[in-house]
Amino acid sequence: MIQATSHVSSTLGPLFTIVIGAPLTLVAVRYLGKLLKLLVVGRARDVLVKAVGRNPYPAMASGMGVTVVTQSSTITTSVLVPFAGTGILTPAQVYPLVVGSNLGTAFTVVFAAFAGVGQDARTGLQAAFVHLIYSLFAIVAIYVIPLLRPVPLFCAETFARITSEHRWVLAVYLGTVFIALPALVIVLVGVL
Repeated sequence: MIQATSHVSSTLGPLFTIVIGAPLTLVAVRYLGKLLKLLVVGRARDVLVKAVGRNPYPAMASGMGVTVVTQSSTITTSVLVPFAGTGILTPAQVYPLVVGSNLGTAFTVVFAAFAGVGQDARTGLQAAFVHLIYSLFAIVAIYVIPLLRPVPLFCAETFARITSEHRWVLAVYLGTVFIALPALVIVLVGVL
């Protein structure tokens, strides 16, 4: 993508990358879901459901571990979403894995910050620890407190219900969050 848009200006090149990359990501996730539905059957499905559904805290640790190993919460979440979309896992089963994945990202950032050297290394470590502490507090505040735990699930289920009834809401959301806002940031950074 970068090579294909290298002849375009430094502002328009990233915009083209976003416009082309977003639909490609949607297509990849759709076919990943279909492939996973074909592959995860029988005993493999039972093992997955048991591993995720027994206790949320080991599931959270699994999400964190996979993210630390892969260095990407996007990979972890992108694999989980098709499982939920095909009915293999419920949103309640995916929830602790995603929470753990977010915490895993914070640990990945801390690992990356240790690679810094010189005067700026301290600033990088501070930023990484802010991310880690914020993620830990988010888990304590939202997931550990039983009264607040269902709030993100309720919001997600409500948004899913609305977007399944009105597809245009999903298109507006995706276009705004993944295309318009990043494009606006790129333009503003290019202008400033």
